[in-house]
Amino acid sequence: MSLRDDLAACLPQLRRYARALTGDAAWADDLVQDTVERALGRTSLLRAHSNTRTWLMTILRHLYIDQLRKRRELALDADDPVWQRLEARDGEVDELLLLDVQRALYRLPLEQREVLLLVALEQLSYQEAAAILRVPVGTVMSRLSRAREHLRVLLRGGDAESRARFSKS
Repeated sequence: MSLRDDLAACLPQLRRYARALTGDAAWADDLVQDTVERALGRTSLLRAHSNTRTWLMTILRHLYIDQLRKRRELALDADDPVWQRLEARDGEVDELLLLDVQRALYRLPLEQREVLLLVALEQLSYQEAAAILRVPVGTVMSRLSRAREHLRVLLRGGDAESRARFSKS
């Protein structure tokens, strides 16, 4: 399989991860396009037999953080992000539940949200997530544990004091 085939095979995963990070379809598509463009321009950096998906996710994450810095929006964990004000259509329970999960997800600190998305959504191993995030495997495991517990508290409507307890990454 060629690199272009590998890139094409990873596009759905890249888009899903980008959409989960950004919460915006257009931004996610731009982020994926930038990721593929950068990857194609740097194919010499991909070592033979290395994990293309992990490499691409790492590029995507770095581009996302760079874009946040440029927008001066690195604090997506702000007290009043746009995700908390979204409304679902009346009578659609599934959408309400999904919206609650999305709101809770965006209330997690960025470090917890990233690891939760990589391991739970993208189903990467702890080792792959650690490589993308450039942290030890133990850090991935502890952040994931805190993220899951923090998410449970948020979905139960936990108070600010409970949420603050889990905000450390």
